[in-house]
Amino acid sequence: MQQTNKLRPFFENLEFERDDNHMVINFGPQHPSAHGQLRLILELDGEQVVRAVPDIGYLHRGMEKMAENMIYNEFLPTTDRMDYIAATSNNYGFALAVERLLGIEDKVPRRAKVIRMMLLELNRIISHLFWLATHALDVGAMSVFLYCFREREFAMDLMEDYCGARLTHSAVRIGGVPLDLPDGWLGQLAKFANELPGNIKDYEDLLTENRIWRMRLEGVGVIDEEMAKSWGCTGIMLRGAGVPYDIRKEEPYELYDEVEFDIPVTDSCDSYGRYKLYMEEMRQSVRILQQLINMYDETEPQLMAHVPQYISAPKEDIMTQNYSLMQHFVLVTQGMRPPVGEVYVPTESPKGELGFYINSQGDPYPYRLKMRAPSFWHCGILQDLLPGTYIADIVTIIGNTNIVFGEIDR
Repeated sequence: MQQTNKLRPFFENLEFERDDNHMVINFGPQHPSAHGQLRLILELDGEQVVRAVPDIGYLHRGMEKMAENMIYNEFLPTTDRMDYIAATSNNYGFALAVERLLGIEDKVPRRAKVIRMMLLELNRIISHLFWLATHALDVGAMSVFLYCFREREFAMDLMEDYCGARLTHSAVRIGGVPLDLPDGWLGQLAKFANELPGNIKDYEDLLTENRIWRMRLEGVGVIDEEMAKSWGCTGIMLRGAGVPYDIRKEEPYELYDEVEFDIPVTDSCDSYGRYKLYMEEMRQSVRILQQLINMYDETEPQLMAHVPQYISAPKEDIMTQNYSLMQHFVLVTQGMRPPVGEVYVPTESPKGELGFYINSQGDPYPYRLKMRAPSFWHCGILQDLLPGTYIADIVTIIGNTNIVFGEIDR
């Protein structure tokens, strides 16, 4: 029977009542394989986990309250600091939520949509390469770490050429994008996209049939469909349980309904199956990028939506027209004033469903802003997933769930 709410109350003075020789240890929050400030309280019977309690909060920064005290455009760069491995996915999720709140989603120029999709899929590849590198290193495969970072550097060079930043990009704006693609950028992107499938095959040659890799991942971290749905798993954690759900297909945004790509799914439910999905997802991102490259030249050069009451006019108008300059001054200093209402917008980030809920009372600041970050739920599932496994499997499972604490401790 699926349970609708699996979250359990946590008390600081947690006690483990036992009448045996079980041992209680802390895994983290300084453990290098905890992938952030995760403290796992583990009760062990020998080397087997009997009970696990994830303890979060060591990185808390109050980002949702910060959003409620910033004007909408001012908060956008802060979203970079959530899933900092794929910052543009956070920028875009917030921007899309505000655009839908304003009712201007359909007014975003087509070229801006093409560029945003290029950045999103490039970010997906960057995130998956980082996941494979660190996960392989956790399990003991050092060479894969170096090869993945080699390709990731080329992808980050493309991001840097576009927006000037490598990690926290702020490459998306509410209403479009700030810049057109620089000269030669599409050629470099095409070269990267054409070479990546060969590199992915190199990773698979090193890992897929490697007996140590298979022994460490096969049958480890088994999440069946019922557990995945009960815990609100999304992304590869859900598709790895045999559920073919991808928000880009189910609730298409941007131009995802115009490009062809497949949703990789497996019913193996274990860490090895999820590893295979990550590899196939990178191939599908390359497939999307190659279609977007062909779509770019067919678009008009406009980059921002023309909605003067919410979006600043182009720089040329600001510099030549007095009314546009005054309007720009008001939008920068006081902020836009969305209509009264509320909206929840989900997007498919590299780690799963990233959603933004915004409640507007007509002020320049959100009355309430909440983030639905996939890592939060994929961290909570550890209390059901870890009991019955062994200490050596914990590192594998944490790495395989692909959690990042920037979006857990919000």
